[in-house]
Amino acid sequence: MPAERQTDALQTIIDLIRYGASRFGAVGLSFGHSYDNAMDESTQLVLHALHLPHDLNPIYGASRVTADEKAKVLALFQRRIDERVPACYLTGEAWFAGLSFKSDARALVPRSPIAELILNGFQPWIGEVEVRDALDLCTGGGCIAIAMGHYHPDWNVDAVDLSPEALALAAENIERLDARNVTLHRGDLYGPLTGRHYDLIVTNPPYVTNAETDALPPEYAHEPEMALRAGDDGLDLVLKILRDAPLHLRQHGLLIGEVGESQQHLERLLPDVPFAWIEFKVGQMGIFALHHDDLVAHHRDIKRLADARP
Repeated sequence: MPAERQTDALQTIIDLIRYGASRFGAVGLSFGHSYDNAMDESTQLVLHALHLPHDLNPIYGASRVTADEKAKVLALFQRRIDERVPACYLTGEAWFAGLSFKSDARALVPRSPIAELILNGFQPWIGEVEVRDALDLCTGGGCIAIAMGHYHPDWNVDAVDLSPEALALAAENIERLDARNVTLHRGDLYGPLTGRHYDLIVTNPPYVTNAETDALPPEYAHEPEMALRAGDDGLDLVLKILRDAPLHLRQHGLLIGEVGESQQHLERLLPDVPFAWIEFKVGQMGIFALHHDDLVAHHRDIKRLADARP
């Protein structure tokens, strides 16, 4: 059957979603940028092309589309297949902690499990601590900082990143979500924060090993490499964050950090540090909680390792 005839039978929204998922599966696309499967990504692209809300009632799945609408959907599918661009970059939107963020190649697509912690108010990890000042280190497009500020309007939230491009995107997201209690800082880790102290520090830094970065699927090549690559064990930045955290955490403060698969390397290097590995709805995701006093107690070992990094 000629190529132009293969899609003639597609008439409804659900037809297009099913077709897109089948195409994506057939060509072996990689998922993991906000959505982790072909059906959800296809749904995202179809609804975007048709200017429909992401939470459209399924009853509208049987709605018929026009020839022009179908053409727009199929063109978007083809871009996803040919260019291997993450779907969120094609739509310009990513959802994180129930909020809609602008998403493009200036920063990673928001996808951290830390969203679940934010929605749960960081409980039970933060306990009875009254948070006044919070920090998002390596903020990228600002999703963690802005979500913290959105759900806790009484918090003062600082957000730091080294990339001016990422911070420009974060500034657009601050305006998009009217996050007036979030302040952006450009610099290397704690560099621009001299004299500032926090009750809560949250960080999702680069933590992908060199070998893992080199082996990532083509979709990840569209994201800034500096937000992924972090040395042979993925801990080049994490160790420095741990080393300097006591200078910026109040005595009752808590550090929450994401290290993904590099959890195994961190536990091997610092076996005596009492990292609390957080359980999520889908299990452990390589995210730890660590109190100020534990960082201080093990500072010598952490500093020795961090100082040896480039």
